[in-house]
Amino acid sequence: MTTSVVADSPEATAAAGERLGARLGPGDVVGLSGVLGAGKTCFVQGLARGLAVSTPATSPTFVLVNEYRGRLPVHHVDVYRTQSLSELLDLGLEDLLGGDGVTVIEWADRCEALLPPRTIRVHIEGVGDEPRRITIDEGKTDRRDGDRTAPPPHR
Repeated sequence: MTTSVVADSPEATAAAGERLGARLGPGDVVGLSGVLGAGKTCFVQGLARGLAVSTPATSPTFVLVNEYRGRLPVHHVDVYRTQSLSELLDLGLEDLLGGDGVTVIEWADRCEALLPPRTIRVHIEGVGDEPRRITIDEGKTDRRDGDRTAPPPHR
């Protein structure tokens, strides 16, 4: 299922993230994409609130991974400064993806090959004072076991 929303402020961007965060469960992976300054971290701040994280989410650009405690563990990964997929593997990204928490990856398009098929993809368009168009692709849900399977990547 794909949904799209237009956010006309940082608060509206965060609110969209909060609505998604409230529905996430153990093992969910959220991959964010969009240009620099699109509002990926702002979206993650709301998503973290939706997961009952009480500390403010900050961009992990220089540390690569921030971890937060809420109703589930939240692993906030930023792959902007990584040089290769092997660097992400060395950091233990695969372990986070299979864990009992929620993993949120900024710049997920840079590590597409490592993302599980069930990844929820969020693309944010717009910069500066422009409204943001936020597209959330939750893939398909198999009603038998609730597992998400993603459609083929868009090329």
